[in-house]
Amino acid sequence: MGTDVIADHVGVYERYLAHRIRRHDGQPPEHVALVITERDLLERGAYETLTEFFEWTFEYASQLSVYVSVLDTGAVPALRRELEAIDAPREVAVRGPGDRARADAPIRIAVGLGGKHEFTSAVQTVAERVDGGELAPEEIEDEHVERHLVFPEEPDLVIKTGAERLSDFMIWQSVYSELYFTDVNWRDFRKRDFLRAVREYCNRSRRFGR
Repeated sequence: MGTDVIADHVGVYERYLAHRIRRHDGQPPEHVALVITERDLLERGAYETLTEFFEWTFEYASQLSVYVSVLDTGAVPALRRELEAIDAPREVAVRGPGDRARADAPIRIAVGLGGKHEFTSAVQTVAERVDGGELAPEEIEDEHVERHLVFPEEPDLVIKTGAERLSDFMIWQSVYSELYFTDVNWRDFRKRDFLRAVREYCNRSRRFGR
């Protein structure tokens, strides 16, 4: 089968998936999250796939969070520079270890900033407010922690490529998210894989812990 014929088949299938999403009663996710690894970004074409993922996401959603899990913390500065310079259709906010500033942008990228660290930092800030007399311990509620998270919004759909584990991603925010695991590696991830995730999301009945 020729390359052009294969491309035609892929295009038809992608249009079919997009049609199914449009016709479905369930609403597409407003906030999509993606979990990849530093190794994924070392693959040829990885950043091109990421910029395409941005485009695919904003056909349906208004917010995108990306978590790049990092084993070698020494790689964080270089990865951060590359991600801050990436060609994106919306404003990008990149945060890494040690950052406390809230990521306020349509595209938010965490590089090696794990959920445990983010949560611990938020709790420390709340404790500092208590110590400073701004807040009484009995007044502490969920919103006080959420207010000090670097990535405060909860994603509707979390897509993880390559393996069925989330690493240390948004442990507070993703409690009620719909999780979509695919064994397709990032280097092979295409629009049809993204559309499958969105269609699966539309087919689910969200319970939000109930």
